[in-house]
Amino acid sequence: MRNALPYLRPGLSVGLLGGSFDPPHPGHVHITRQALRLFGLDRVLWLVSPGNPLKTHGPAPLADRMAAARAIMQHPRVGVTDIEAHLNTRATVDTLAALRKLYPGVRFVWLMGADNLAQFHRWSRWRWIIDTTPVGVLARPGDRISACMSPAARLYAPYRLSGQASHLLGRAKAPAWCFVNAPMMDVSSTAIRADGGWAA
Repeated sequence: MRNALPYLRPGLSVGLLGGSFDPPHPGHVHITRQALRLFGLDRVLWLVSPGNPLKTHGPAPLADRMAAARAIMQHPRVGVTDIEAHLNTRATVDTLAALRKLYPGVRFVWLMGADNLAQFHRWSRWRWIIDTTPVGVLARPGDRISACMSPAARLYAPYRLSGQASHLLGRAKAPAWCFVNAPMMDVSSTAIRADGGWAA
């Protein structure tokens, strides 16, 4: 199983971008590069999920999505992994707990788009996630207001880092989160599938 993830030495700040990547697209690449730059991260890992528990329809085959993700995400500090399939985890809370056991001393930061923050309170044990793991939120078109007014954002407002302090997130102690209004690309996997641009 160790081969499913690159070697991560203790002390590194590693952003985790989870999702079905069905399909991976330039928007994923863009937010990954923004996260590396804005949140003071040493590495970012794409966690290509076997399936999203909040979605009713299954994604394309994992092998196809992994191959597409590795083809599009070319960066020396970014890795693409299907570790959740090896760990047999689906919920973020379970994946984070397992990764901490595998990599003691690594500083993990959970990365998400603003649309995910808007419904973060629906995630399994979401408060444990934010209580134990810094969270970096990148704004996407049309999601800023709903995200900042979400239950999670309101409840954890005292722990929010300003955009000017975003580079401190990778070394921050949880709970800590930061919302950045980075230039974004208005593209989504859903739209690509709807237009017939993804045939696994």
